[in-house]
Amino acid sequence: MVEHRSSTIFFRMDADPAVSSSALAVALAVDEEKLLAQVRAVAPLLADLTRADVLICLREQGASREASVVRVCAHARPHSIAPVYAQLLVGQNLARDAHPNVYDSLEQNRVTRQMREDPKEGAPVQREVLPLRAGDRAPFAALVIDTNLLEVERMRRRHRIFQQVARDLKEMAARGEPAQANQLSPFSEFDGLLYADETGVIRYMSGVATNLYRNIGYSENLIARPLTYLETIDAELFQIATTEKRCVERTLQERGREWVKKAIPIYQTDALLWLHRGTRLAGVLIAIHDDTETRERERQLIIKTTMIKEVHHRVKNDLQTVAALLRMQTRRMQTDEARTALGEAVNRILSIAVIHEFLSAQDSRIINIRDIAGRILHQMQSGVLDPQREIKLRLTGPNIYLTARQATSCALIINELLQNALEHGYDLRAQGGTIALSFQDLGDRVELRVHDDGRGLPADFDLNTVDSLGLRIVRMLVTDDLKGTIAMVSDNGVSVIVNFPKIPLGGDEAWSEQE
Repeated sequence: MVEHRSSTIFFRMDADPAVSSSALAVALAVDEEKLLAQVRAVAPLLADLTRADVLICLREQGASREASVVRVCAHARPHSIAPVYAQLLVGQNLARDAHPNVYDSLEQNRVTRQMREDPKEGAPVQREVLPLRAGDRAPFAALVIDTNLLEVERMRRRHRIFQQVARDLKEMAARGEPAQANQLSPFSEFDGLLYADETGVIRYMSGVATNLYRNIGYSENLIARPLTYLETIDAELFQIATTEKRCVERTLQERGREWVKKAIPIYQTDALLWLHRGTRLAGVLIAIHDDTETRERERQLIIKTTMIKEVHHRVKNDLQTVAALLRMQTRRMQTDEARTALGEAVNRILSIAVIHEFLSAQDSRIINIRDIAGRILHQMQSGVLDPQREIKLRLTGPNIYLTARQATSCALIINELLQNALEHGYDLRAQGGTIALSFQDLGDRVELRVHDDGRGLPADFDLNTVDSLGLRIVRMLVTDDLKGTIAMVSDNGVSVIVNFPKIPLGGDEAWSEQE
């Protein structure tokens, strides 16, 4: 017995990128909710196979017939061609005067078909509307299929068997069938289609499917041959789809090629049982996609990525070796000036080595600059700072991801600014103090700030004429490489503020995330 309890459904379709939806509050019975969810799951498959835009429209009853509203709650678009509508129609109301066949289908409980000669956007389309109803109650929603005229003409020229499969699939979608359609991957224009009847005999093959099977040795005509004739997984997929009454997909290797195969059971409404909504198995539609080249590109990309990571690893090791040699040379220097210069060179080399260390440990070409800063602070704390001076290094701010190029410049800037604060901010004999490094994400820009609580800047200080090699390096990196700005001010010590724009990586903007 069907339960007719009413509830308020908030209908969403956010999970599938091919389907967009909005939340609508509509009172539906439990079986209506179930059917709505099932139709939603089938919508992407229907859009792909019919090469049409598929809309699911909910009916919101008003006080009168004229006050009733039909609103688009979901919109599925095909993957293999351009959609009919440039913009999603989710959330839009369909006015009665502009969309009469949608209202006719709902109010008269019948399938309607109409050519829309002058839609608001895009080319003229053929619109087919199927009412959605649960049990013997009036329709509560409509399945709208909008097809552009070019695809309508292409369908007319296709084999009559495939035309019948498309009609059957539309009726199935209105019943929320087939099961597990949302588990299938999207279709592409290079997928071949094979249809076998209920006995497993091949009755239709698209031109793409014919060519794909020729590539693996089946040059003969396969029409009227059983699926068992093929030394492939097709017969097994047919068996699963028919016995379990659901869609099934497999990724496999056959005859030296890599395939993605999908099997979709097709059911027809039996004319004699129409009053009882009876259906019978008509056959199985099998989609075949040759994924060999894509998989090979993926493998080559993995190999390339691994090689690049190995290069970064070796560069990091070489830089650390150079730094070790310079440290050895530092101990042989006779003057403090020479030892200081070599020590600064070592820190610069290690700052660059940190970048290569991160790139060797991850696949991405983006780097979290906060992690880099933390590693540089650790190196400085353990290798440069005299523990007896009790100077603390602190790091604050969100995770900010930058391209490797920007991260390398930032690493050198951080190293130089920390080194400058240690050398010039505090007396060598002084004890205690804090050097704080902070980041701020400003959307399309980044602000880096280094503050020490030591002595302030000289009254005649000018960053543009300063003779410090470290600050000249910083100014060059900020202005020339990062295309940013730098300022130094006395602020209970000295603050250095670096501001620069993020550089997009591969067309995608760099991003940040809070801890």
